Amino acid sequence: MTHTNDPAVIERLLTAPGTWAVVGLSTNRARAAYGVAAYLQGSLGHRIVPVHPRAETVHGAPGVARLADVAAVLEAGTTVDVVDVFVNSDLAGAVVDEAIAIGARAVWLQLGVVDEAAAQRAHDAGLDVVMDTCPAIEGRRRGLY
Repeated sequence: MTHTNDPAVIERLLTAPGTWAVVGLSTNRARAAYGVAAYLQGSLGHRIVPVHPRAETVHGAPGVARLADVAAVLEAGTTVDVVDVFVNSDLAGAVVDEAIAIGARAVWLQLGVVDEAAAQRAHDAGLDVVMDTCPAIEGRRRGLY
């Protein structure tokens, strides 16, 4: 099966306030994740949690080294709404499996990140799936600034 992005899911994920765990987000301003996380946080009002082996604080948000550690920086009862995946396609499947394991509600595989099998696993586990597109591009396309 080839995954097809549902425009209604994209709209809901972008506009409903939520917590986005941004996997691959570091303080490197040259990386796409840095700018996209700023857009998610500043323009759309989402809470971001940087997920990177260095566990850096980015845009004022404390980072964690792994998705499994996200709960440590969230208030009790708060869940991850979206896991935004900024890793190579060959690593995306493991991140998707971790997203399923932590009870995330959705996974968003960035522009150029494609893993059909992982998308199917997420879908089968009840997660919303967006793949091979960027929330900043999709948001701006919808007039969300």
